[in-house]
Amino acid sequence: MRVLVVEDERKTASFVRKALQAEGFAVDVCHNGDDALAAARATPFDGIVLDIMLPGRDGLGVLRQLRERKNATPILLLSARGEVNERIEGLNAGADDYLPKPFELAELVARVRALTRRSGENKSTLLRVADLTLDTVTHRAQRGEAGIELTAREYRLLEFLMRSPGRLCGRMMILEKVWDYDFDPGTNLVDVYIRRLREKIDANFESKLLHTVRGAGYLLKAQP
Repeated sequence: MRVLVVEDERKTASFVRKALQAEGFAVDVCHNGDDALAAARATPFDGIVLDIMLPGRDGLGVLRQLRERKNATPILLLSARGEVNERIEGLNAGADDYLPKPFELAELVARVRALTRRSGENKSTLLRVADLTLDTVTHRAQRGEAGIELTAREYRLLEFLMRSPGRLCGRMMILEKVWDYDFDPGTNLVDVYIRRLREKIDANFESKLLHTVRGAGYLLKAQP
């Protein structure tokens, strides 16, 4: 499960990120509303932890924008202000849950787990691009009638690409989403795994799905 944490207090964001990662979540972090909207458009998150008090566009504004764009990702609102009217406003705007600050990290993790579990129950577990399928529960990949064996990292890479078919993904984006790196290690790590994945899903098939855009990145799409 991938979660977006939107919190301008960097120490709080770091604590939340580490707590969620310790429970097996992949976590992205933004510190303002505009970056949060951009991230939510670019990545299909399973849940969003959204602070109301943000610089620039506040959390309620982000929430309303997401719901107006038909983004149904479950959202847990955070706020240092615990007024009933604010909670009601947030829930009426489309939030799924509300947690006042200060909070216990264990409670936040439990609420995020509950939100993402409900989200997963309503989401198809089978991803498909052309004749390539990936079951996100069993982690089984298949191209046509042929099964494909994947390592854990190859699975994460393929899942990331299949959740946004046709979208160009740069090396840094892949490092962030698949390896949880917020820096470029200066190696050909991504290229090596792309090559391995291409050998497994494309080598024995006439129609190629994994494409390289020189100098820009990679994308997964069916050929017209």
